[in-house]
Amino acid sequence: MPGDAPTAGPGRRALVGRLASALAAVALLGAGCGDDGRELRPPSPDQTTSTTVPAPSTTALPDQMVLSSPAIPQGGEIGIDHTCRGLDVSPPLTWTPPPETTVELAVVVRDVDAGGLVHWVVAGLPPGATGLEQGAVPPGAVEATNDLGGLGWSGPCPEVGAHTYEVRVYALAQPSGVAPGQPGSEAAAQVESTPAVMSAVLSGWAAAPG
Repeated sequence: MPGDAPTAGPGRRALVGRLASALAAVALLGAGCGDDGRELRPPSPDQTTSTTVPAPSTTALPDQMVLSSPAIPQGGEIGIDHTCRGLDVSPPLTWTPPPETTVELAVVVRDVDAGGLVHWVVAGLPPGATGLEQGAVPPGAVEATNDLGGLGWSGPCPEVGAHTYEVRVYALAQPSGVAPGQPGSEAAAQVESTPAVMSAVLSGWAAAPG
C-alpha cells in the first residue's frame, strides 16, 4: 500500500545479521584484552583492609622493692616521735619481699641536706625479713654508731630550716660485714659498696623548731 514503509528483503536482513555478529566479536575481544585476570584491581571503597597487630610481649618486668612507713609519708613530714623533738625512736618500716637471691638486708638513713650525715645503719637483717618494728631491731641484727656519736638510731634534728632524709633498704647479694658499734659513715659506705640485688628508698623531711 502507498502509505506503508518498504519491507527489507532477504539480502538486507543477512547483511544486518553479519554486522551484529562482527560487533559482538569485537566487544568480546576488547574485554579480554583489558583484563586477563593477572592485573590487580584497586579495592572498592566498601572493602576493608586487614592490619597485623603484634602479639603482646610476654617478657616479665623486673620486680621492684617498695619501702613504706606509717611514720614517713613518701615526700612528707617525718613523725615528731622519730625526731629529736619527740621520743627519738626509729620509725616502723615495711618493705615488699626481697628477691630470693638476697643473703642479707640492711638499712641506711642519711640527711641529704647535711652532706649525707648518717643517722642510722642496721645490718645483718635476715633475707626473709619484710620490715622493722618501731624502736627495735630483731635478734642477730647489728647497729652501727651514727654520725652524731650514739649507737643505733638518731632522729632528724636540723638546726635551721627543713632537711630531707632518705631511708634506704638494701637486698644484698653478699654479707655486709658491718660490726656492732662500727662508725656510721664507715658502716654506711660498707653497706652501699656491697653488691646488691635490689634496693628501695623512702624520703621524708623534718624542720627545725619554729
